[in-house]
Amino acid sequence: MFGYRKISDLPRTIPVFPLAGALLLPQDSLPLNIFEPRYLNMVDDALAGERVIGMIQPALPDPTKPPLAEVGTLGKITSFAETDDGRYLITLQGVCRFRVAAELEAGTPYRQINAAYDDFADDMRRKSGPWKIDKTRLAKALERYGRARGFAVDWKIVDGAAPEALVNAVATICPFDVTAKQHLLEAHTIEDRAATLIALLEIDADPGSENRVQ
Repeated sequence: MFGYRKISDLPRTIPVFPLAGALLLPQDSLPLNIFEPRYLNMVDDALAGERVIGMIQPALPDPTKPPLAEVGTLGKITSFAETDDGRYLITLQGVCRFRVAAELEAGTPYRQINAAYDDFADDMRRKSGPWKIDKTRLAKALERYGRARGFAVDWKIVDGAAPEALVNAVATICPFDVTAKQHLLEAHTIEDRAATLIALLEIDADPGSENRVQ
């Protein structure tokens, strides 16, 4: 993928973009609208180098320098456009998850880390299944979640979607909180992610649940 065949090929020092609620999964894509000067600078530097950015959530809300979650995803810039008002519209393609080994005193306006990929070597291998995913239960949970949230689900798309693509799309799109998104990201396998996703959908669709996801 993008010339990376194994985790030892991946860059160890990477810029990171802390963004709550943004979920970039391996093999998936994430569009971003970049407008803050420090992140415009980050994209400029990434384009001049290996074209990679680490997407990661802040572990705690903090407007200045929030602590980072333990796990993020390395993304490759696959498309880039500049708007008339100076924003960048980019798309990142997920390559591999990483753990934050250390944050660096890099001297750049954006943050940089040393990334450790060892726990996520399987992310580099494209899998084709078969997946042990309860798609029927997932569809029912999504239907109840949609009713509770007031939106309709296109069942033709759901029925025709491959299980992995469906799980990742729902995990990315649904407005779960930061903690829930992090659980989805850190799920070891696609089956684990599906089970976590179903549980989150069922909890959030239940108005009486004390653990309702915000």
